[in-house]
Amino acid sequence: MTAPFLDINGLTKDFGGLRAINHVTFAMGRQEMVGLIGPNGAGKTTLVRLICGILKPDKGKVSFKGRNITGLKTWDVVNRGIAATFQNMRPFRRLPIIANVMVSCLSPRAMKRGEWVKRVEAKAMDALEFAGISDMALEKASTLSQGDLKRLEVARAVATEPELLILDEPFGGLSPAETDLMAKSIQRLHKGGRFGRLHSEGPAMIIIEHKLQQLMKIVDRIIVLNFGTVIADGTPEEVVKNPEVIEAYLGEGGA
Repeated sequence: MTAPFLDINGLTKDFGGLRAINHVTFAMGRQEMVGLIGPNGAGKTTLVRLICGILKPDKGKVSFKGRNITGLKTWDVVNRGIAATFQNMRPFRRLPIIANVMVSCLSPRAMKRGEWVKRVEAKAMDALEFAGISDMALEKASTLSQGDLKRLEVARAVATEPELLILDEPFGGLSPAETDLMAKSIQRLHKGGRFGRLHSEGPAMIIIEHKLQQLMKIVDRIIVLNFGTVIADGTPEEVVKNPEVIEAYLGEGGA
């Protein structure tokens, strides 16, 4: 029997007396695009930090491509093929935008998988073009708007050549037109187009997003967290009709 591409088994994390993640268990396949949603404080970002090695779980295990990666250092997780963006963006503000992405291109994984390019700059520019900010490549990161910082985060993650890409609110701070453009770019990347052209298929994805209408259009499956517990897991059509999900977002009698 083939092991799941990503396997989360009984993951639990406490902060003092607060249980942020409560025995979370799910698996996803290599070709899936999964939405991770829930009310504010549901534990979504904490779960991603556990997967990426930023936090260590109190219980449970994270397996990627059949190997236990629980507790690995963040850079080891990246070099195994998992990259993520986060709401709290931390660019190298005094460096040009392109230099921020070149740092990702110089990771061991990206260097190994990017031998097709003659220059790191070319690969960095490709990632910036994918994110839609290549025209600002030589400006300092400190000059970017909140929305463009989001695009830079995506470019930096994409440049590591991930097999699993986790995006934390990629539509945050974007206008409706920019949101639509980003959604189309994410779909193209997932299908193996554009920056994913090195591979027969693009990365699997987990997307955290509060703009649910746009998210529902692009993902295959939705996992819903509430108070650190998975309360629903299914297609977008199934999830929006789930009574527990409706109550979590709208309160009792919200339907």
